[in-house]
Amino acid sequence: MSDKTLPLVISAPEPRTLELIFTPPQLARLRSHYRIVETTPEGVSALPAETLAEARYIIGQPPIASETLQKMTSLRCIFNVETNLLNNMPYETLFARGIHVVTTGLVFAEPVAELGLAMALNLARNIVDADLAFRQGKELWGGDGNQTARLLSGADVGIIGFGDLGRALNRLLTGFRTHTRVYDPWLPPSILVDNGVEPASLDEALSQSDFVFVVASVTSENQGFLGADSFAKMRKGAAFILLSRAGVVDFAALMASVRSGHIVAASDVFPEEPLAKDHPVRALPGFLRSAHRAGALDIAFKRMGDMVLEDMDLVDRGLPPLRSKRAERETVSRMRSKPVDRN
Repeated sequence: MSDKTLPLVISAPEPRTLELIFTPPQLARLRSHYRIVETTPEGVSALPAETLAEARYIIGQPPIASETLQKMTSLRCIFNVETNLLNNMPYETLFARGIHVVTTGLVFAEPVAELGLAMALNLARNIVDADLAFRQGKELWGGDGNQTARLLSGADVGIIGFGDLGRALNRLLTGFRTHTRVYDPWLPPSILVDNGVEPASLDEALSQSDFVFVVASVTSENQGFLGADSFAKMRKGAAFILLSRAGVVDFAALMASVRSGHIVAASDVFPEEPLAKDHPVRALPGFLRSAHRAGALDIAFKRMGDMVLEDMDLVDRGLPPLRSKRAERETVSRMRSKPVDRN
């Protein structure tokens, strides 16, 4: 089979690279089964008309104008490997033409959930600050070092959002025998019950929990919906762990609640990333910080390669993609998450 007869793939995966998401054997398989045209996201629209017409797949999430999509007569699937569904392509036209738009974000659920669990345990047992005190010769021994300590085991837990990340987190918490309440307005109560959690209102998840995990995506409807009133409803001393996107939180109000001593908090995400060197959250006691690293494990990136190759094989055989998560017509245009600015 000559190269010209192989299906054509447009590769524009920034901020990822093919080498990041594929192991060497996976990448060799990709190149042996497909013709790869590599470009930047902005360069897709400038590709020759013949290339656009022959493209069967796109790896990436480039901006695609309607006139560009019209030229892509062979397109079957867009593999979003950044995992944020940006409002940068005509989704209605894609759906009308039966073109799949899928995301590989499932690979991050387990790694992020594990870091979230670690954050909760740290806030419960003050591990980082106790270690720093020990290094400075200021450690408190035994019970003196546990004045604010609590158990995660058997605790009341609230989870806000119950997508892939929320479910992965719930599986980890099962071993701690937590009483878990979940607020997710996009899911029917029966799905929550089937996962062993209690459906709850937002107020119930906030006010009746010792630990609150926020794993909700940012949408056009929920930006900043967790503000000062929300934090005031939380139990004094409760832990607030932010794992999804900072856009769902009034970050200044969150810092104020921590500064007042009402709650403690941890976050892997921030309003601007990278964060300014003089941002006040950097020096805020009671706030555990992580630089958007929860999901950035090599094993997670390489799982993307598996997902893409297996779903390409399915689509090549006239079947729907099953490993990646498909964008839904009713919700994709509501998503407002954005990638980290690496510059």
